[in-house]
Amino acid sequence: MGMNMSEKILAKHAGISSVHAGQLVTCRLDMVLANDITAPPAIKIFEGIGRPVFDNAKIALVPDHFQPSKDIKSAELAKIVRDFAHEHGIVHYYEQGRVGIEHVILPEKGIVAPGMLTIGADSHTCTYGAVNGFSTGVGSTDLGAAMATGEAWFKVPEAIKVTLTGRKAKDISGKDVILTLIGRIGVDGALYKSLEFAGEGVAALTMTDRLTISNMAIEAGAKAGIFPFDAITKAYVDGRVTKAYEPVEADADASYVQEVRIDLSALKPVVAFPHLPGNTKRVADIGAPIAIDQVIIGSCTNGRLEDMEIAANILKGHKVADRVRCIVIPGSPAVYKEAMKRGYVDAFIDAGCAVSTPTCGPCLGGYMGIMTAGEKCVSTTNRNFRGRMGHVDSEVYLAGPHVAAASAILGRIATPEEVK
Repeated sequence: MGMNMSEKILAKHAGISSVHAGQLVTCRLDMVLANDITAPPAIKIFEGIGRPVFDNAKIALVPDHFQPSKDIKSAELAKIVRDFAHEHGIVHYYEQGRVGIEHVILPEKGIVAPGMLTIGADSHTCTYGAVNGFSTGVGSTDLGAAMATGEAWFKVPEAIKVTLTGRKAKDISGKDVILTLIGRIGVDGALYKSLEFAGEGVAALTMTDRLTISNMAIEAGAKAGIFPFDAITKAYVDGRVTKAYEPVEADADASYVQEVRIDLSALKPVVAFPHLPGNTKRVADIGAPIAIDQVIIGSCTNGRLEDMEIAANILKGHKVADRVRCIVIPGSPAVYKEAMKRGYVDAFIDAGCAVSTPTCGPCLGGYMGIMTAGEKCVSTTNRNFRGRMGHVDSEVYLAGPHVAAASAILGRIATPEEVK
């Protein structure tokens, strides 16, 4: 029996010829990641081990969740990370003004690459499957040990094959694809499994689409969401990744526990209703209008340049509806700078949006855009659990940048075709 993409990466990093689902393996790591929330407890674990870091070029520390520091506690957390990075000469440490959202900047800077094995003390580390790597989230204890040893143990996951066909319409993005998938299989439909994407429809997805889809694999319970290496991947990593890399592809007789088929041409804009990412509905099927108070465009899910372009093109020449707040958060300094150069930031500000420095901010209820009781938000973030963005009686509706921008203009959940 052949191996799928996840199995090939784990086998290589375990130093063995093959692995199978359910097998326990210890693997050497290519990259270890933590942020301002998860790094401090990991550092405490690391210091208890009493060893030097395994490789100062294979650790990334990205203070992005409560940064720029919103209060004294967040400043203290940032200082712990900053001091550790300077003490150990961490190559991939990013201070304010040079930092973006971790899952935006690691692919953008070529820190993650095809065939790599990455762990991060953040659940959305699965983002890097978009560039044909195996990446997954871990707890701070495992992360602290990994900073000392350069290794981690894994239970080889079963895999679900997601076969994509057709081509998506112009008002469909990767967010609609992944929300449709989660709505179909449920938030635990891929529990401790890898989602492996395949089919001729993959070629119809931009790298931004793929990064969004892989990012939200965890919302289906998956350990990873991995795409095949193709011309689009190569075009993205060339010029970014400076080290040698080895792409992987699934064998023709690879084993999967399930296959899910999605026809991209049949997709319509969707939103995930409170309070689960799997509670998806087509916007056209909502019925009575749902008035909103806030729109968030950004995050590690949808804070890339293409997301900014989509939103700016819809908002340009329009105004954000009265009584609606629209907050736009570019995912990295590079995204912010290019968005300014292309006139996207002008379009946002002219429409009445607030444009923020790169940060996770409101996604996790950190700061900026926190809601009070009874308020509703359309957000391009990845989770809409009760109380996720503020008061437990507020509501978050997850959507892609098309629906988010249109909703900001009309003051209700809407699609671009409704914007006159």
